[in-house]
Amino acid sequence: MMMTLANAGWSAEPTLYDVKVKDIDGKERSLGEYKGKVLLVVNVASECGLTGQYAGLEDLYKKYKDQGFTVLGFPCNDFGGQEPGTEKEIKQFCLSRYQVTFPMFAKIKVAGDDKHILYEKLTGKASPFPGEVGWNFAKFLIGKDGKMLKRFDPDMEPDSEEIIKEVAAALAAK
Repeated sequence: MMMTLANAGWSAEPTLYDVKVKDIDGKERSLGEYKGKVLLVVNVASECGLTGQYAGLEDLYKKYKDQGFTVLGFPCNDFGGQEPGTEKEIKQFCLSRYQVTFPMFAKIKVAGDDKHILYEKLTGKASPFPGEVGWNFAKFLIGKDGKMLKRFDPDMEPDSEEIIKEVAAALAAK
């Protein structure tokens, strides 16, 4: 018997909500847990010149979390070896240095041929904003319906007027 994507429980075109990930504690999760929320997906690193953005990401999360918004942090070591630690070390760093409370996940590859399926969906040919992630702290805004709304460059601060405006608009959308 031939198994199709539909038989396997996948829609014809898997969505972001079908993506499986491991959280920072190693527990298998699904992005489907965030269905109906506005998401800001960010590839993070502890030893990057942009690492201070953790503070802005946490502030943004706290400001809008009660309205259905969350930041999802995905550590990666793809750029300059700037995330060399283990998940336990990354978690400790984020908690002690930036008091991060938004969801953090296990380290993944965000660029290259072996990138995680999440980043294939975010940056691949079918993406509305295709193109490889070029550095740590690239940000992808996802609407309540699971569709990508915006892509922000790594140097765009989380508390920038543009990001705040786009998050507020996504939260206000029906």
